[in-house]
Parts: sequence; structure tokens; C-alpha cells
Amino acid sequence: MSLRVILRILGLLLMLFSLTLVPPILISLLFNDGVWDAFAIAMAITVATGALLYLPNRYARKELRTRDGFLIAALFWTVLGTFGSLPLMLDGPYALSVTDAVFESFSGLTTTGATVITGIDFLPEAVRYYRQQLQWLGGMGIVVLAVAILPTLGVGGMALYRTEIPGPLKDSKLTPRITETAKALWYIYASLTLTCIIAYWAAGMDWFDAIGHGFSTVAIGGFSSYDASIGHFNSATIEMICVLFMIVSAMSYSLHFAAWREKRLSQYLRDPEARFLLLFLLSLSVIAVITLWLTDTYAGSEGLRNGLFQAVSIATTAGFGVAEFSAWPGALPFLLFVAAFVGGCSGSTGGGMKVIRIILILKQGMREVMRLIHPNAVIAVKVGKVSVPDSIAQAVWGFFSVYVMLFFLMLIGVMATGVDQVTAWSTVASTLNNLGPALGEAASHYGELPDLAKWILVLAMILGRLEIFTVLVLFTPAFWRR
Repeated sequence: MSLRVILRILGLLLMLFSLTLVPPILISLLFNDGVWDAFAIAMAITVATGALLYLPNRYARKELRTRDGFLIAALFWTVLGTFGSLPLMLDGPYALSVTDAVFESFSGLTTTGATVITGIDFLPEAVRYYRQQLQWLGGMGIVVLAVAILPTLGVGGMALYRTEIPGPLKDSKLTPRITETAKALWYIYASLTLTCIIAYWAAGMDWFDAIGHGFSTVAIGGFSSYDASIGHFNSATIEMICVLFMIVSAMSYSLHFAAWREKRLSQYLRDPEARFLLLFLLSLSVIAVITLWLTDTYAGSEGLRNGLFQAVSIATTAGFGVAEFSAWPGALPFLLFVAAFVGGCSGSTGGGMKVIRIILILKQGMREVMRLIHPNAVIAVKVGKVSVPDSIAQAVWGFFSVYVMLFFLMLIGVMATGVDQVTAWSTVASTLNNLGPALGEAASHYGELPDLAKWILVLAMILGRLEIFTVLVLFTPAFWRR
């Protein structure tokens, strides 16, 4: 374990993160909302801490191993979420408690989108913008950004990249060099964000709302600068733009790269994971719309708009809202929450268990059925035309088992704080899948939950964002053994 190297990199990353507090300061000064000093103080504390970590270890040089990457990723997301909460705690009359500020910060950076704040419409513009920016930075992962622009990480940057990219197939690279891979991911991410911002602006949003919602849409985060979320605009055009970019952002960025390089949209239809996602979203949307029509919840185009939007928003783990879907009839709210466990594609900004894992679990289930009929047959698990190694198939089952066990452990923990079953189930499911919205007492916001429950949910956000094993491996004796 290269402790000094880890501290040096952690210091560099903290100083890098401090630069992201410049835009909120400028926006505060532009709108004269009086909170620039909170961000300036937070920036000073962050850069000073980063310097204290970096300077004593600035000459430490050693190639990172995978084990070091796990520790850096877990430490940095923990430290980043903590320092990201500083402006929210220092914000004068709008200051949050330590627990609430940390919850809001982690919710933004992990692109969960759960909030403890009410009256978002009346917050200072700098704070409203800052929440959206947190999601955009967390969407692709600031560690990947660091790998792209900090050559000091060298080839060992692959250890960081593997801990950040979601999904079971973490060793694939878009380009031969890891730095170039990270840059390619961020170019695509930034291009999609800019396109989304322009589309929102053309549809009627002002530049402030367009930038903020462009950030959170492409990050599949779900934060909004209004309590009513996307429903605030009451615009079918804006809603359909949001649906389009949620779907695009829920697809693998390596697929976007391949489509751009080959200049062929047919790449999307040839990809099994993308086809499954599109079919899944279509089926869920049809069920939602028909249910809303048959129960007379909404009629005509209103039912189509609300059903389609909420189905895509929840299933992709974005979590935007145009209606109070928690009050929808029958099993529909529960169905939407279960859909969030599927989430986005591997290598996307979406949460959940990832589409590829669901495909592999279904295919392995079918293989076991076929083995009952043909006990001696050798049956390969294939995704498209590619056979999946048994090691990956076993890893998927291991991930699923641990995911379920952790879900129930945290569910019991939240219920032990006095939260009712519906609220506890939905909040744990929402935070572990990096979704955001919940049912029961947290249908509007998480502010009324006990502090202990919020800390458990913060842990769930981190586990979901780093896909569980990146965090759990730190608690094994073998990890710390030389």
C-alpha cells in the first residue's frame, strides 16, 4: 500500500475539486444573492486541506495498483462529499445542519437526487446552481476527470478508472491509452450536456434553468432548481427533450463512442444491452400509460405524457417528476421502483444494478432450466454473439447476492430508527439505486427522516455509486495484508 502516493493524489484531487467552487461564486456575484462568501470560505478550506495532503508527499512516485485505486476512490468520494457540504453549512440564513448538508452533498455527487430541502425555488441562485453542478461532476466521476487531465497519475490511472466505470465489464478501454479513454468519455459527456442545454433553452427555459437541468439530465441525477421539478415548466416539449436525453444518457458511453467513430446509428440497434433497455422502457411506459387511462387518473394526452415521462425517469434512475406518482393507483408506484433496480446500461451515468447484469441473470436462469432437460449439455451464456466467461457470470451472481443482502440490512437499519416500512423500503431502494424519489413520508423530501436514517442512506448512496465491492473490499483483512 503506497500511503504517501495515495495522500498526494488525494490532495491533488481535492485541489482540483476546489476549482469547481469558482462558478457558484461568480453566479452569486452576478445575481448579487449574498452567499458568495460561503463558497469562498469553503473553497479556501478545501484547497488548504488539499495542499496539506499534497505538499509533504509531492515527491512520492509509484505506480498505482488496483488495490490503491479502490482505496483512493472510496476515500475521495467520502472526502469529496464531506467538503462538498461545506457551502451548504456556511450559507447564512439558508444553512443546513451537518447531517442535512452532508446528505444533500452526497446525494448530488452520487447523482441520487434525494433532497432534504424544501422551498428550492426561493434559495439563492448560487446554491440552486451548485446543487446541479454537483450532479454533473458526479455523473461521469471526477476521478475519471482527474485521470484524463492529471498526467501525474501515469499508467496507474487504470486502477482509478476501473473503480469508477460502472458495470461488470470494467477492463475494456475505448482507446489504447487510459488517459485518452478518460478524455474520450468526458468529451462525449460534455458534448451531450451542451446539446441538452441548447435544446432546453430553445424549448423555452432561460439560460440559468437550461444549464442547471442540462447538468442533472445528462448526469441522470434528478436535482432541479424548483420544488416541482420538470413539472414546473408544464411544457410537453421540455418533457420530451428530457425523456430523450435520459434515454441517451442511460446508454453506454462506449456505445456512443463507437457510434460516433463509425458514424452509424445502427450501432445502437445492434447492441444487445441498448436493445434490452429500449424494449424495457417501452414496455414499462405502455403499462404505466394504460394503467393511468383505465383507472381514470389522467385522460388522453395527459396520461400519455405523465406515464411516459415518469416511467422513463424512474427506470433510468434520473428521478425527475412531472406528477405525484407516489399517489398513483394500484401497484404502479411499486412497479416503477422495482424497475429502478434494473437502471441504466453498463458504462452509463445511470444507477441500479445495470442492464447487462439483468440480462446475464436472465440468461443464466434459462441455462439452468435447459440443464434440467439436457444434464450433459455444455451451454454457453451469450450476449449477442459473444460468449460470456464463467468468471463474469459468477461475479454477476455474487454482486446480485451482496446487493440484496445489503439492501435488507440497511432496510432493517432504517426501520430501527422508527421509520415505517413503506418509507424505509422506498428510501433504501432509492438511495442504493441512486434514484432519488421515494414513497411514504419521504414522497416530497427526506427532511423529516431521523438523522441516523439519513446517515444510513448516505452509505447506501456511496455503495450504489461505487457498485458495492469497491467499498466492501476495504473491510476485508486480505486487502490490508502485505
